[in-house]
Amino acid sequence: MTTTNRSGASTGGHAGVLGFDDAGEGEAPLDMAALVELGRATMAKSFRQAPIVFTRGEGCYLWDAEGRRYLDFVGGLAVNGLGHSHPRIVEAVSDQIRTLVHVSNLYFNEPAIRLSKRLSDEFQRATGGPARVFLCNSGTEATEAAMKLARRYAYAVKKEPQRNVIVSFEHSFHGRTYGAMTVTGQPKYQEGFGPIVPGVRYASFNDLASVEAVMGPDVCAVFVEPIQAEGGLFPAAPGFLRGLRELCDRHGALLCLDEVQVGCGRTGRFFAFETHDVRPDVVWLAKALGAGIPIGAMLCSEATSDGFAPGSHGTTFGGNAFAAQVALTVLEVFEEDGILDNVRETGATLNHELTRLSERFDVLTGPRGVGLIQGLGFREEWAFATADACMKRGLLVNKLNTKTLRFLPPLIAQKAHVRAAVELLSDALGEVKRNPPTQEGKPS
Repeated sequence: MTTTNRSGASTGGHAGVLGFDDAGEGEAPLDMAALVELGRATMAKSFRQAPIVFTRGEGCYLWDAEGRRYLDFVGGLAVNGLGHSHPRIVEAVSDQIRTLVHVSNLYFNEPAIRLSKRLSDEFQRATGGPARVFLCNSGTEATEAAMKLARRYAYAVKKEPQRNVIVSFEHSFHGRTYGAMTVTGQPKYQEGFGPIVPGVRYASFNDLASVEAVMGPDVCAVFVEPIQAEGGLFPAAPGFLRGLRELCDRHGALLCLDEVQVGCGRTGRFFAFETHDVRPDVVWLAKALGAGIPIGAMLCSEATSDGFAPGSHGTTFGGNAFAAQVALTVLEVFEEDGILDNVRETGATLNHELTRLSERFDVLTGPRGVGLIQGLGFREEWAFATADACMKRGLLVNKLNTKTLRFLPPLIAQKAHVRAAVELLSDALGEVKRNPPTQEGKPS
């Protein structure tokens, strides 16, 4: 049965359950349990959400439907680099949506041009040469663009159609669409979706000999993350990316870096590869680039860009004026507010505090990561129970796996936020220690 609220708007068949036809401005908050129930009854079964409904965010904090505040050290999974409701982003969204949102890629729009130039300049600063930029809507779309570019570059530019194999890595993660899922070296993401895209081989991360063993005249590209974020939060070892560059040069392959999660300042450098003294042919970004507005960007060297020609790849929404202007504003705030310096300083504090915490709890193996992407390892399967205990205390951390917590706070987080988070984490660990989890990380 469809009903309407006091404004006359349709509420579908769920009026009364949530109080839509009763609640007004300044009245009691919605029933969060009822909202959770409705979400579980109507939304796709693709996710396992915590029983929380967030309704507002500001800075490094979120508030749920019952008015409870949480310190956010998940950051929308590395998306909310400037936190929640950043005034410059609010202004950019408001101004641009009144001006121009979308015209398609049949035409130019000014924000997309200016964003492409800005990203190209960043690439030139880091590598010595400019980039061509393909704007899209997400990280997985950027991965797909990189896959298509790598194969078509070999086909159309090098005139080597047999060179179509992509080398990726075990425990990697590159996205959920078919191509991106295939270069993701984790069978759990591929199970039930076969046949997957052919022409992909997997090597062992941080093992150059294993890469050498799968290289050959049919390899067009090597895809790698500077930090395997979804794979357990393991950074590339010193010299590994440079070694991959040498292997790619020797075998005539492109070096392609996925920086969807670790780029855009997350490590304290704009590109994560900058700490490795390496020059990629292709790199792609998303997440923090849009501060919550969907956007992705694949950057490639001028020479590599010849792999695409008009009509060889495309996107309907990608590079729209709205998303591009927001991303431009993000980059402006980065520069004006010294965000990268803050990430390096606050990231060092986070690593230090997690190290000190690990000295107090024998179950912890210590932190690993760079800047404001840090993982905390456990000797036992305590991570899930610890994250749940943190959430009860108003701290959001990510359950990466049963033995790892992941910390992805906004890039604007301060040392005081870090110390508050670690204090709550310490308290949560004390609770879990008193009531340790049993099988599969569940509390006894």
